[in-house]
Amino acid sequence: MALRLLSSRRRLGSIVLSYRSPLASLHSHATSFGFQQVKEEEKSKLVSNVFTNVASSYDIMNDVMSAGLHRLWKERLVGKLSPFAGMKHLDVAGGTGDVAFRIFDAVNSVKRRALRKVDEASIEETQIYVCDINPNMLNVGKQRAAERGLSDNRSLVWVEGDAEALSFDDDSMDGYTIAFGIRNVTHIEKALAEAYRVLKRGGRFLCLELSHVDIPVFKELYDLYSFQVIPNLGELIAGDRDSYQYLVESVRRFPPQERFAKMIGDAGFEKVEYENLVGGVVAIHSAIKL
Repeated sequence: MALRLLSSRRRLGSIVLSYRSPLASLHSHATSFGFQQVKEEEKSKLVSNVFTNVASSYDIMNDVMSAGLHRLWKERLVGKLSPFAGMKHLDVAGGTGDVAFRIFDAVNSVKRRALRKVDEASIEETQIYVCDINPNMLNVGKQRAAERGLSDNRSLVWVEGDAEALSFDDDSMDGYTIAFGIRNVTHIEKALAEAYRVLKRGGRFLCLELSHVDIPVFKELYDLYSFQVIPNLGELIAGDRDSYQYLVESVRRFPPQERFAKMIGDAGFEKVEYENLVGGVVAIHSAIKL
């Protein structure tokens, strides 16, 4: 068993090293698509193809890959947001509605409404914009809304749009969330700048993203699971190995927690914090526009 594990570690190391070497030559007109070097203008199309391919199986794959933990992570995200009646909120890269529905449920919670003495007019003024660059992901979200009886609910607004060039006005949103999406944009700095632009003063930024494990033994096991298991699950359940190979590679290319926190601060945000969950498998970064 020990020999097999060591052998797997060595194979994994050789895989990672073989993919990393081309990235040394990245320049201002190139970017990473997983471990591949691609032109900036090609990345958005490649990412779009990934999510077009996985849209119909996206939710079930999240359940399988995380053993259902992604639901708790999203609940934690929404808990940190503290939604309120009458808020205008933007959920970016949220096409399937997973985060938006949780925010909607939190605003409409009978218990919360009773505690805060919320009137119906405030509830009706709530606007939750679900923005996604991929129409297939949005279609999944709209279908899920229909299954919940929310097709005609005016609080949920579905918008096809780019995180790097949002169509919303300056200082128009009380909150901004992005879950498992920011690592897929071509220019993280542009997405952060847009988040800052659309938020009102006092508005909250929250990002839930797969991140970096720094506990040595756990990291080795996590790497083995990521590279040896997740692509195989993608092939078995979604019929798409390549998209899930990209997923695990894109996580390794995403900035570590401290560096991403600095990027958020550089965008103008204050009170930047992050919380690691499951040893850093995911992290929630939060900040405020003051």
